[in-house]
Amino acid sequence: MSLPVSLPFLRADGAPPAAHERRLADLPLTVLVGVTGVGKSTALAALTGADAAMRVLPDRRDVTDAVMILPATGGRPVRDREERFRLTAAYREAHPGGMAQALGSLVADLRHWGEAPVFDGLRGLDEVRFAARTFPAWRFVALGAPDTVRVRRLLGRADSFDQVGGGGAGTPREELARLGGVQDVFTPAELDELAALPGAGFDPAEVLAKVKIVVSERRNYDPAAAESFLRTLPPARALVLDTVALDPAGVAAAVRGWAARSGGAA
Repeated sequence: MSLPVSLPFLRADGAPPAAHERRLADLPLTVLVGVTGVGKSTALAALTGADAAMRVLPDRRDVTDAVMILPATGGRPVRDREERFRLTAAYREAHPGGMAQALGSLVADLRHWGEAPVFDGLRGLDEVRFAARTFPAWRFVALGAPDTVRVRRLLGRADSFDQVGGGGAGTPREELARLGGVQDVFTPAELDELAALPGAGFDPAEVLAKVKIVVSERRNYDPAAAESFLRTLPPARALVLDTVALDPAGVAAAVRGWAARSGGAA
C-alpha cells in the first residue's frame, strides 16, 4: 500500500526491498515500550544526546497517522486522544499486532536509517507479545511509572495531542469520580490526591483532561502485563526500568550498559 502521508525514507507499498533497503521486520530494532507520561521522550533525548549517530525512526504518533488514522478518516487529522484511541482500537481488530504489525510492514532505506535504528514505541501486552514472537531480531526497553506520576508529568508538558473533550461544573473530586473507568485505574486515595492538584496551582480542567487521557489509554493498554511478559524474555532481548527510581540520565546509562552487555546498539 502507499502511505497517505510521507514517512521519511520508509515505505509500505509491498514491493520487494531494493539493495539499499530492508524490512524493519528484519532489522535489529531497539523498541521503547511504555504508555504516555512514563518518560520515553525524555529518555530518548538523553540517549540521542549521548550518541549523535543514533538513528530514531518516526515515532508512534507519526506511524499511527500514516498507517491507521488518516486511511480511516479520509485524510482528516485527529488530535483528540480519545478519538485516536477509538480509531487505533478499530485498526487492532483487523491487525492484532497493532503498532508492532504496522511498524513491521514498513521497508527502510538503510542509507538513512542504518542497520539498527530505535523506535518509540510500543504499548501493552498484545503489541509487545506480537513483536517479540514475530520479529526475533527486535529488542525492547520498557519504561514504567505509576499512573499518578504520569498525570503529573502530563500536566508539566504542553503537547497539542494531549487533548480530550468534555468537563463539568462539579468539584474536582466529583468530576474525577464521574469519569468512566476511573475506579479501575486509581484508588480512592489516589483520586483524592489528584483532586488536590488544583490547590497546588493546576487548572482543574487540565487535571481532569490529563486523568481522562490516562484512563482512556489504560482501557486499551496494560503496561504491567507488557512488563511482566518482557521479563520472561532473555535478558539480552528485554530491559525493564522504573523512571521514578532513575532520572533520564540514569535511564540512558542503564540502556547503554545493557546494549553493551548484550552486544547490540542503543
